[in-house]
Amino acid sequence: MKPKPKPYSFLPLNRFLRALQSRPLMAQTPTSLDAEHPSDNDQHMGFRARSLSGESRAEQAWAHWTKLGRPRFIVAPMVDNSELPFRMLCRKYGAQGAYTPMLHSRIFTETEKYRNEEFTTCKEDRPLFVQFCANDPDVLLEAARKVERFCDYVDINLGCPQRIAKRGYYGAFLMDNLPLVKSLVEKLAVNLQVPVSCKIRLFPNLEDTLKYARMLEEAGCMLLAVHGRTRDEKDGKKFRADWKAIRAVKNAVRIPVLANGNIRHIDDVRDCLEETGVEGVLSAETLLENPALFAGFRTAEWVSESEGTNVDGKLDQADLLIEYLKLCEKYPVPWRMIRSHVHKLLGDWFSLQPHIREELNKQSKLTFEFLYDMVDRLRATGIRIPLYKDTQVELTAGSYPD
Repeated sequence: MKPKPKPYSFLPLNRFLRALQSRPLMAQTPTSLDAEHPSDNDQHMGFRARSLSGESRAEQAWAHWTKLGRPRFIVAPMVDNSELPFRMLCRKYGAQGAYTPMLHSRIFTETEKYRNEEFTTCKEDRPLFVQFCANDPDVLLEAARKVERFCDYVDINLGCPQRIAKRGYYGAFLMDNLPLVKSLVEKLAVNLQVPVSCKIRLFPNLEDTLKYARMLEEAGCMLLAVHGRTRDEKDGKKFRADWKAIRAVKNAVRIPVLANGNIRHIDDVRDCLEETGVEGVLSAETLLENPALFAGFRTAEWVSESEGTNVDGKLDQADLLIEYLKLCEKYPVPWRMIRSHVHKLLGDWFSLQPHIREELNKQSKLTFEFLYDMVDRLRATGIRIPLYKDTQVELTAGSYPD
């Protein structure tokens, strides 16, 4: 049976963070895509989920989650934006797990260049979810087998609501074909040596959502991430995520559950964990502007919402961009990804210095030299846009108590 989680109490924020970040995470040693595949007797536990009873699958799901250290703060999957350098930057500042960007299973199986450019990882990049979109069980399995030795979960994207997902018939548009969804999960659950996870959205009717979640669990899903909006609620600023619905899903299944939606700063992380009872929280859009969110930093936009006293955290988005660029030099990724992060991190700066943004946009081919010089020019204007930190948060980035 699933162990009963202890109810969250309303601790001071510093004690809350200490409690969540005190458990060490499991060390991993992934290699390259060309490395020899490990045997079934290697470090993997073997997840032939369909051959087990429901209770045994739940026990195995919790054993694996516990082995990973039960990560609470997780980088959500973002197309072109949750690539290795960005994941490593977020991990430095408190993230305890991360998803890859969504990978297209068919292209991943067919195109070596796509595999080499779109999926990269390193020894320290764990726990790691590798996410695929798919509508063909056999193609999905072929793609998943290429990455299973480098990750802790193979994740199926069942939540993308964008037009491209509708055209490609994947993501949240598979909610109209539950037998196909079930076959995708079963195919991986029976054949992979790592567990299957799924990321979903809500149906308009809560009971339909709960039936959906139970079906996924029965098919072999061992971890469920729930975005608390429906397929039609694409605008996160217009539609608030439904945490009560996420809590209902949590109570309806026996496997670990993660929550996604409404995470703007660390207070939201605490509130979400308390209100939903889930095992962890995903953040996407907010991390793009503030990769130090999980370390307690927040942008000026959210300072007024804090219950505590916020001070200049001696860190700003330009500092984070420099760190990100150095990680990109170490772990190369396509320039389109780098360009996107530059705009997200320096948006406030560019609004004050639009001529520098225009020069960036004119660059058909970027270089690190140009980007480092651009940051220097922004700093030379004498304007600084700091990130703030609550004085209740005593932890420093990347350093947590034992």
